[in-house]
Amino acid sequence: MELDKMDENDWKYHGEGNKSLVVSHVQVSDRLGTKQAFQHIRNIVDYNKNVMKPLLGEKYVHSGEVVKLPLEFVRQLSLKVQQERPELRCDKVMDTFSGCGLCLPNLTQLSPCHFGDHRPPLCVEIKPKCGFLPFSRYVTKECKRKVCRFCMHQHFKLANGKWNRLSRYCPLDLFSGSKQRMYVAIKHLLEEPQNNLKIFKGGELIYSCNDDAKQQPDLNELVQHLRPYFHHCISLYNGHQSSKAIFSELIQLICSALLSSGDSKRSVEPRKAESRQFCEASPLHRDPLRSGSHGLPRDCVLSKILQVQMLDNLDIDGLYPLYKRVEQYLEEFPKERNRLQIDGPYDESFLEKVKTYPSEDDGSIEYAVGKVLQYRIAMTAKDCSVMITFAPCGQDEKIFALAPAKHCFTYSVSILDLDPKPSDSIPHQYKLDSKIVNYYLRSTNTSQDRPSSNLYKEHQECMLLFHPV
Repeated sequence: MELDKMDENDWKYHGEGNKSLVVSHVQVSDRLGTKQAFQHIRNIVDYNKNVMKPLLGEKYVHSGEVVKLPLEFVRQLSLKVQQERPELRCDKVMDTFSGCGLCLPNLTQLSPCHFGDHRPPLCVEIKPKCGFLPFSRYVTKECKRKVCRFCMHQHFKLANGKWNRLSRYCPLDLFSGSKQRMYVAIKHLLEEPQNNLKIFKGGELIYSCNDDAKQQPDLNELVQHLRPYFHHCISLYNGHQSSKAIFSELIQLICSALLSSGDSKRSVEPRKAESRQFCEASPLHRDPLRSGSHGLPRDCVLSKILQVQMLDNLDIDGLYPLYKRVEQYLEEFPKERNRLQIDGPYDESFLEKVKTYPSEDDGSIEYAVGKVLQYRIAMTAKDCSVMITFAPCGQDEKIFALAPAKHCFTYSVSILDLDPKPSDSIPHQYKLDSKIVNYYLRSTNTSQDRPSSNLYKEHQECMLLFHPV
């Protein structure tokens, strides 16, 4: 692509996060930094490449690259996409002066495959959140050992007007490794996606929840988009495609991709004994599905994410005093900040420092820094997204089969939103955690049981056999 011939009209607005704007070209996707300059984006690339990729796995993480952009192009692009941005995001001004961006592959698409199928790829983006309950001895409120952070946070967000309805999704069900619990978790994401689920078709967003969440997304409209992909889902009663069967096939397709490790042996990663596997706020808390032990395949994407999340083994209650120790030390010895790599650089030595801190708290600054860095990495994993992209295959390509109809899909799984979390966000997290827990304890004293699921309850067995590309 020739920089002097770049035209803002060739680019399309897709969405944005707190510090990034997402636009796409016919062939390239760029995430344009909005508040920081070249070094900030360079840090994101280094953090992805040297920290998160070794921890999460080479096949799941795309580091991207920093690219220079003509300032006039960025200015014109900013004007073009402004009218397409959500109203609640428009107060964040796009940086039109840094002249740089982060170039990443378009993960809603698959690499060109000659399967001869006219149906565009489907992509499901899931933000799974934290998949375990804290087991630290420093936890001050016992409810944190019984109810997950996501479920407690729902009550706080509802009270503050962030969402109009409680989500029945519980991350512990998704991370359980039990196909039945995962099935129910994804079903609840479809019912109430909030900002934890989006679905794309051919790169275009077809199902999500707006930032203001005044209206629920239309499941019937989603069914119409999905029908061509699951045309074998025929009702036994009227000969037509069943909406429930279509959703069931989609959910099981997602589950299979999340559990796939590319290894037929499928060794299981055992859960830490001290970590409870059930959240008392989950609709499945008293369900028979909770019986029996389960685990995630060792190299599946959820297992990788969970392992990194559990680097936070002190909880914010135990971590905050160590953060204060680091801050007091740096006030006295400010030049030590670079040696301790508090703000990077995110190179091999940074990850080595995280791995080699003292195993016990000996009162040293090295121990405190090591735990703070671990916590920051864990927070990245707790806030990441998983992109699962499916493309139908031609019937002559028997690589992947969906029994009993032998419908074929190829797929890819990626992890994104892996920006480093700053150290100075820890005081905010500490205060927020206290607010969430205290509000949950107050609200649940008078709250009623959550309403029953309105999508469907039955689970239709279906076996999915496929292999990653």
